[in-house]
Amino acid sequence: MADRLRGPRGSPVNRRLHAVRLGPRSLAALALTGAVGLVAFCWPFLAPPRSRLSAHAQDAPWLFAGLLLLLVAVVAATISESDLGPKAVAMLGVLAATGAALRPIGAGTAGLEPMFFLMVLSGRVLGPGFGFTLGSVTMFASALLTGGVGPWLPFQMLAMGWFTMGAGLLPGPVRLRGRAELLLLAVYGFLAAFAYGTVMNLAGWPFMGGGASGISFVAGDPVTANLARFVAYCTATSLGWDLGRALCTVVLTLALGPAVLRALRRATRRAAFETAVTFDGPGR
Repeated sequence: MADRLRGPRGSPVNRRLHAVRLGPRSLAALALTGAVGLVAFCWPFLAPPRSRLSAHAQDAPWLFAGLLLLLVAVVAATISESDLGPKAVAMLGVLAATGAALRPIGAGTAGLEPMFFLMVLSGRVLGPGFGFTLGSVTMFASALLTGGVGPWLPFQMLAMGWFTMGAGLLPGPVRLRGRAELLLLAVYGFLAAFAYGTVMNLAGWPFMGGGASGISFVAGDPVTANLARFVAYCTATSLGWDLGRALCTVVLTLALGPAVLRALRRATRRAAFETAVTFDGPGR
């Protein structure tokens, strides 16, 4: 059932409740972070062969990691300044803690990572602005929980932010319900799980030395040659893992999606994010 509010004459009105509304500054910060993020992930294919960036292939990921961490922090701060109220912060904390707790359950077992289905459903219900913040915060919290802090963390935060934000941008957020919505979310989760694994491969691939020359990045080589090596690298190292993640996301979305979506929408309606919190003074 769609979220229903009352119009000026008491007639029911369908609309989507937003935990975070993206203003001009938030959109600009997201666009900047997205552009820099694309360069940070894709620089092996964008840098000219004789550029200094290619000459420092082992150092570039570290530089981009520091830059991405700063940019993600700027986006989080900008979104929080725009419209991240106390109720949205509470919802963010609960979902981020749940996602962080889910991540270690299947870690190291054929890519079975149940946190991804929760990110898809949360982004769908709570919108793209909340989704980006939730994805980034969840990945940061899970890294602290599992000890997975390293130069790859900012890339993971950005990629998971994109992953969750994309679910909030899917069509039919108000009127599409039932099996059609579950199918849409399952298809998105399947494709986005592969996309997440691919972009994270881009983050770690330049770190490889020349020992695995058949699949490692070679600075100064033509784009086509490095692209062929990258495809071979993904196939050899992460295809099975990404498939496990994608199938796990689909199965959990179809099995638990209806109940989780109802719970999230009920909590969103009761929280009434768009209603300001007021405190009454002591009675006289």
